[in-house]
Amino acid sequence: MANLKFKARLRSEWVLENSGGAELPMGDVLRLLGAIESLGHLSGASKACQFSYRHAWGLLRNAEKEFDAALLETSRRKGTKLTEFAQRLLWANRRLDARLTPTLESMASELQEELGRLYSQQPARLRFQASHGFAIEGLMRLANDMDVLPLELRYRTAIEALASLERGDCDLAGFQVPAGQFEGAALRRYSEWLSPLRHRLIFLATRNTGLFVEKGNPKNITGIADLVRPDVRFVNRQIGSSTRFLATLLLGQLGVNTNAVPGFETTELTHMAVAAHVASGMADTGLGVETAASRCGLDFIALAQERYFIAVQQDKLDTAPMQHLMDLITGPAYGKFMQELVGYDPAGMGRILTLEQAFGQPADLLWR
Repeated sequence: MANLKFKARLRSEWVLENSGGAELPMGDVLRLLGAIESLGHLSGASKACQFSYRHAWGLLRNAEKEFDAALLETSRRKGTKLTEFAQRLLWANRRLDARLTPTLESMASELQEELGRLYSQQPARLRFQASHGFAIEGLMRLANDMDVLPLELRYRTAIEALASLERGDCDLAGFQVPAGQFEGAALRRYSEWLSPLRHRLIFLATRNTGLFVEKGNPKNITGIADLVRPDVRFVNRQIGSSTRFLATLLLGQLGVNTNAVPGFETTELTHMAVAAHVASGMADTGLGVETAASRCGLDFIALAQERYFIAVQQDKLDTAPMQHLMDLITGPAYGKFMQELVGYDPAGMGRILTLEQAFGQPADLLWR
């Protein structure tokens, strides 16, 4: 049987329910507000959302009635802009999307797998586990949209992914390693689940990681030392994530206990969720990949570079699904995507390396 001719998708949408039980779906309202924010006028936003002007106006008026708050400010000179209330609505929705996206994409992948089992024959598939990131997100989108191969995705922390690879519960495991002084600490963290004899690494990209701050950097945050200031609120990644581990290493280098950082235990699940948290004013800074800062209109303070790898069992490299995946990674479509991805350098993308080639560590000193 060929690949399934459909893809299972799950999307988030919230609704307003009034005291009488009537519901107002917010999806169209939020899309319209986002278009107004970008274009600066309702007529263009209506066209961009494929609404009539009258329908768009009605959506906004209904929403304003339910919220009992204005959503737009209009002037002849400045056009139409969002009120502060509307801006906060948009950022609340962006935080929601950023938090739910990994969960929904993983669940959609599981649903796709279940649907595939309804058919008598199933195509060979690759099971992929990785933390949520922009390079992986783009790879999955291309694989699915081009029907390159069935790629079953589960979003996990790097350690969870590598442990699954070791147990045989997945075929591919994504993880990142900071370049330079923190490389050794990261490798020791991963070494329990990687074997120089059984595993090979597919190099994907080098990415910039640092602090997100509000545009213009009003708190004058210059580096990791500022996280202990009482007027600086930090937002972290979840326990077990590699970005949280990097934050701990950066603080430890300065002799700073994580308990001294306001907000260190405030967590989000993705780089975009951290950036949305900062952009909405709920925190003053957070650590993540430059791409998220760019997409949320934040300034970025570079602190580290990380190399991103996909670990694979060596004996799987010559299988047809793996060859299809390698063709995609080294092909023009993904190359163009990665070249345009802010904060990522894809030089060397697609190289297959031994652990010693990747890290220069003799096998008997580090690896099992």
